[in-house]
Amino acid sequence: MKLATNAPPGHVYEFGEFRLDAGKRLLWRAGAPVPLTPRVFETLLYLVEHHDTVLDKERLMEAVWPDSIVEENNLTQNISTLRRVFGETPGSHHYIVTIPGRGYRFVANVKMREADGGPQQRRMPTAVSALAENETQYIASIAEPNHRRSFRPISLAIAAVLGLSVAAALFFWRSRTQNPPEAPAKIPSARIVLPEKSIAVLPFANLSDDKENAFFTEGVQDDILTALAKFADLKVISRTSVASYVAGPHRNLREIGQELGVANVLEGSVRRAGGKVRVTAQLIETRTNTHVWAETYDRELADVFAIQSDIAQRIATALEAKLAPEEKARLDAKPTTNSEAYVLYLTARGTEDYVEAEKIYLQAIALDPGFALAYARASMLNSQFPADDRAHKAKARAQAEEALRLSPALGEAHMALGLCLYWGEKKYDAALKEFEVAAATSPNNAEIYGYIGGIYRRQGRWRESMASFERARSLDPRNRIIAFQAANNYLFVRDWPAATAGFNRTLAIKPDFVPPKIGLAYLEVFRNGNPAAGRKILENIPAGIEAYGMVIISRWDLAMLERDYATAEKILTDTRLKNFSPGGDAPREYYQGRMALARGEIESAQRYFAAATPDAEKRVRDNPDVAERHAVLGLLYAYMQRKDDAIREARRAVELEPESQNAFHGANYAANLALVYALLGESDQAITLIERLLSTPGPVECSDFPNNITLADLRLRWEWDSLRSDPRFQKILEGPEPKTVY
Repeated sequence: MKLATNAPPGHVYEFGEFRLDAGKRLLWRAGAPVPLTPRVFETLLYLVEHHDTVLDKERLMEAVWPDSIVEENNLTQNISTLRRVFGETPGSHHYIVTIPGRGYRFVANVKMREADGGPQQRRMPTAVSALAENETQYIASIAEPNHRRSFRPISLAIAAVLGLSVAAALFFWRSRTQNPPEAPAKIPSARIVLPEKSIAVLPFANLSDDKENAFFTEGVQDDILTALAKFADLKVISRTSVASYVAGPHRNLREIGQELGVANVLEGSVRRAGGKVRVTAQLIETRTNTHVWAETYDRELADVFAIQSDIAQRIATALEAKLAPEEKARLDAKPTTNSEAYVLYLTARGTEDYVEAEKIYLQAIALDPGFALAYARASMLNSQFPADDRAHKAKARAQAEEALRLSPALGEAHMALGLCLYWGEKKYDAALKEFEVAAATSPNNAEIYGYIGGIYRRQGRWRESMASFERARSLDPRNRIIAFQAANNYLFVRDWPAATAGFNRTLAIKPDFVPPKIGLAYLEVFRNGNPAAGRKILENIPAGIEAYGMVIISRWDLAMLERDYATAEKILTDTRLKNFSPGGDAPREYYQGRMALARGEIESAQRYFAAATPDAEKRVRDNPDVAERHAVLGLLYAYMQRKDDAIREARRAVELEPESQNAFHGANYAANLALVYALLGESDQAITLIERLLSTPGPVECSDFPNNITLADLRLRWEWDSLRSDPRFQKILEGPEPKTVY
């Protein structure tokens, strides 16, 4: 990967004992090279080029991984790596400083010099400034932790939202470390009826003299929100949707109430000094701006739980919410009696680096070995690591079990165990039971409903999955990823109008969010059979900013659907990228091979595929139990007409993850097998699968996905040309698209 740099050719940046050569892509320390992976290097380069500037996490992610499906964990791990390179320790950051609630700032003194050592004034071309205004945002999947992915032709499908092997941790339900938009976009909507027993807990103001106490203020606000979210008789908006409404005198509470769909908001402030804490809170009715209740608490730090409990109970009383005995018991329960452990817990909650955060959780546990909530949170962090990272998965399971041993009724402990079962072990039924217990203890937690919706997908319970995502969306209305995932459910069942409306809702939240734009482009194909209209949508996305080329490949794919091979070739020729896909692992040769086959250039195609195959074979050898790797290899073999090998690998993928065990992924592997059969001339077997899959949810994706099973794909894609003389296939193409059964 190589991002465009602001440094003129032949110039380097110097800071401390380090020397950063942007042209040669090297970092030197005291004359010795420092090995960095390409993405870590790009992270550092962007920080240095924008030194002394607060860079939002979104902006950094968009710069380093534009048009790519990544979780915030990728960025935090890069930052952690750089801090280790710089020798920084927690609390001592001389190069990269974390800005709570925002992102990072590179604070070291930076000089730009020519390669021969002469000083050079730093320049910022206007093109780069314009680019910063149009950077795109990419996502990770709801469903799976963040694996290192092999390349595949099943790109965005099995990557973006299927979550075959991408996506740590429901990026859209990241905890308070998630970077919110600087200002909420206005979402046009009609006036809505606001439930009387509804509330949003807005960000509290940090009034402490030490501004580093921002994490404590955020933690107090978050814990009050969490306490209220446990009341079944209230509707409580999730943290992601309230995060952008920063404290200040210009908040329009009436507008906020309409945007979030609540009749009440809670405002407040926190001042912490030593062992003392002052918390103010006021409950305001949004329609009339009436102050319903207000209180100021001056207490010892050890009493902070009593403050939070009292605020939550006062709000429940003011809104006439009924509390069940078990809800009252949960409200009164203290997670720890050790105030120092609690401060460490809040520090960990506000720490972006997962490894560093876990260390802080363990410090809290060392002070209070009975701190079940800290065990649960540490477990959730360890669940974010790749599924083949057995050490972290084992720690996650052990920590979740210890949390449950210490506090069997703790909802977060059940959620932690659910993640172990879901992501680490793929035991969906058992995971669902844990999430259902967690939802019963925290009925306003949008995150849990997202996990449940993801499991329902895998169980083939599509209507329940839709309901679960819509429930999550109602509790987190400004979360663009929840909106995107809800829209994807309609895409997967081929409800084109509902999917279109869902992607447009997502763009109303975040107008420059690229994935729904790609979705709308492909819906022009699915709905109208019009790749040209889809290409026009993608042309409005700024060029030249892709790290892994998902927009580029989508443009290429749409040109291929039009059989416009000259344009498709130009798209590949014009890009500097050598590898594509969200993981950067699909080599250019793979696409060149497909393009050559489409043109009938058989010998040329075989050379390209031969260059791409060894890596795919190695990935299967390295991890033979991953269905996706067999599917990729089988498709490559099919393009190469290695019939027995192709069918063996494609069938193996279906065997490893059949529809009976995973309706979502299994349908995609069945579609992959159908394409393999078609490429090999096995018409009867291919068409038999197609006839069934056309009414099966799942094998429908946006971006280059040659085994999409839609009527438009079957009509347009060259890969299905071998079937066009078959009367059964002709009958399919002449008829209307079958209704998806779900």
